[in-house]
Amino acid sequence: MKITLGTLSKKQSKKQKGFSLIELMIVVAIIGIITSIAYPSYQGFVVSTNRGAAQADLMSLAAAMERHKAASFSYKAAAVSAADTGKPAIFHQHSPSAELYDNRKYDLYINEANGGAYIIEARPVTGTSQAGNGNVAFYSDGRRAWDENNNGTFSTTEFCWSC
Repeated sequence: MKITLGTLSKKQSKKQKGFSLIELMIVVAIIGIITSIAYPSYQGFVVSTNRGAAQADLMSLAAAMERHKAASFSYKAAAVSAADTGKPAIFHQHSPSAELYDNRKYDLYINEANGGAYIIEARPVTGTSQAGNGNVAFYSDGRRAWDENNNGTFSTTEFCWSC
């Protein structure tokens, strides 16, 4: 029995058209597995990036506090309505400060401002990806804190920004 080359190639071309349903299901399953692994990692990266922006904004607010002290010889009256605490009047009231207020991830606050010292904080906005990520604080003496466990206080192990 002789098979010619032309007959063999016609039979092969008929068998190799398209993908089977099983092959497509396997590809979809693989994509699903990869997505389920990659998405939480991506979300963690977004949260970390937003916290980094809040830290940078706190440093800029600290510089604004120093300018305020140089002009008025005190850290007092740096908040809205010339108050000592609350949202700052001398800097943006939200972070990321480069974005619109509606896109904010953190609200910036002056927690304490007396004649010689201050504490400023970035607090996560409820309903955003940052909610539950803990406050970030900067002290006038240079200490930095991140409430990593989100319990409302800074423990001795949380006085760093990359704990």
